Amino acid sequence: MAGTLLIISGPSGVGKTTVCKELVKRLDAFLSVSATTRPRRDNEVDGVDYHFLSTEEFENRLQRGEFLEYARVYGGRYYGTPVRPVMDALAAGRVVILEIEIEGTLQVVKKLPQAITIYILAPTPEDQKGRLEGRRKDSAEAMRERLSKADGEIRWAQDCGAYRHFLVNETVEGTVNEIVRIVRESGSK
Repeated sequence: MAGTLLIISGPSGVGKTTVCKELVKRLDAFLSVSATTRPRRDNEVDGVDYHFLSTEEFENRLQRGEFLEYARVYGGRYYGTPVRPVMDALAAGRVVILEIEIEGTLQVVKKLPQAITIYILAPTPEDQKGRLEGRRKDSAEAMRERLSKADGEIRWAQDCGAYRHFLVNETVEGTVNEIVRIVRESGSK
């Protein structure tokens, strides 16, 4: 593998997506676009935000081994990382970013143990709640579900052994700078 695989995880509302977008710019990285079976929101573009698939199509692709990792998460929807674009970008020597859940990270590090794994945390639970409310993407019920799962997710991330780095996202710039440092120290970009 010529490139570097960078996995970014964290509970909902910690700023993962914003951090990943900045990392793409700073590292000229390839950000993997996940597939999902959840409905597309009005402001989302198929192939840009997600690859939106029916449950049947997702399960067919899963049986054909077309996902590097997958999980069934909020609301019983599937999410997964198509394997081919990731492997192609790695073969081309790129930094590849996966923004995925813990379950997916565990699957990926079994296959690609050299991946750089980072778990992002909010400074406080209040910050996390404020960020979730501020993005106005989820219903009140979905926000409650995501926040109630956060403590368990954080404990699982700390105990599962998959994450080498835990970063508190005080500021996007500071978090991005620290991740860029970690990637460069690994010998990439």
